[in-house]
Amino acid sequence: MIPAEAGRPSLADTAGADARTARNKPHLAVVGATGAVGSVLLGILSERADVWGEIRLIASPRSAGRKLTVRGEEVEVVALGEDAFEGIDVAMFDVPDEVAAQWVPVAVSKGAVVVDNSGAFRMDPAVPLVVPEVNAHTARVRPRGIIANPNCTTLSMIVALAALHAEYGLSELIVSSYQAVSGVGKAGVDTLRAQLSAVCGTELGAKPGDVRRAVGDTLGPFPAPIALNVVPWAGTLQEDGWSSEELKVRNETRKILGMPELPVTATCVRVPVLTTHSLAVHARFENEVTVAGAHEILAAAPGVVLCDDPAEEEYPTPSDVVGTDPTWVGRVRRSLDDPRALELFVCGDNLRKGAALNAAQIGELLAGELRK
Repeated sequence: MIPAEAGRPSLADTAGADARTARNKPHLAVVGATGAVGSVLLGILSERADVWGEIRLIASPRSAGRKLTVRGEEVEVVALGEDAFEGIDVAMFDVPDEVAAQWVPVAVSKGAVVVDNSGAFRMDPAVPLVVPEVNAHTARVRPRGIIANPNCTTLSMIVALAALHAEYGLSELIVSSYQAVSGVGKAGVDTLRAQLSAVCGTELGAKPGDVRRAVGDTLGPFPAPIALNVVPWAGTLQEDGWSSEELKVRNETRKILGMPELPVTATCVRVPVLTTHSLAVHARFENEVTVAGAHEILAAAPGVVLCDDPAEEEYPTPSDVVGTDPTWVGRVRRSLDDPRALELFVCGDNLRKGAALNAAQIGELLAGELRK
């Protein structure tokens, strides 16, 4: 063997060090790897710092055997079952609530810490609801071995809102959401595309009911046509006419900020946008606010991009924000009638920061902790 140069490791030493490093890295399972958010998550795991040893891809039995690419390598999908979690340190779930309720405890029982993107555990007092830019410290206290990922609508605004809250003290929040169809999964995207095909090149939209008649039985997961329309409903019906999406915004904002009595009102609207949620936000604070001060805070906030120059027609829109990681903020104005209130417009990709990216960031916190 050729001796190593003084002060430099040999190839054998380097290979050994790499092997030891790989062994020290925690093993990750992605449950729901073939879904819309799962696909985005695999891309994010391939783009960001490689903190994982094995990445195991898990999905329903009908998807078992498929091969997906992560970190430049093809990995075969395995069927969801108890054996799938053997040797796993962290499991990221993106599955329906009922599937998470059944299988998250199984993963925990096998020794994994779970990052769950469903709504099954978000409001459990023993489960932290984590946004790393806002309350990363809460991820360390997880009595049930579960960390919850907030809803995509909440995540689209909370990083910007928390930065303003830290300076001014939030006292009331009123939001209207403009939610993309991918928020309900592939069925929402397929429905919008089918309806757009039905109305494209026509004169539809000028008479009552003509769009509804044209799209016929292609309503998909929506109660009304989504092409050439907006639908003032997202989620399921709850008490007193509220929707589940509206209550998620209220309850999750309170939990993330640690403000259980914060007045929050939300109206959730589905719009004909494929991906990226937008929200019009009215935020009232304990202290007087200024636009200049808000601009300074937002420009420096992690995970936020300030895009606010109406004179130059610069403000965030979904078609410009889609595929990016930050929350984009524009149209920042002080309320005309209240010097303690701000109006702003925010956009965030609901599949990235609204789901997959936030889960990946939580996973990175855990990876750092588990390697110590």
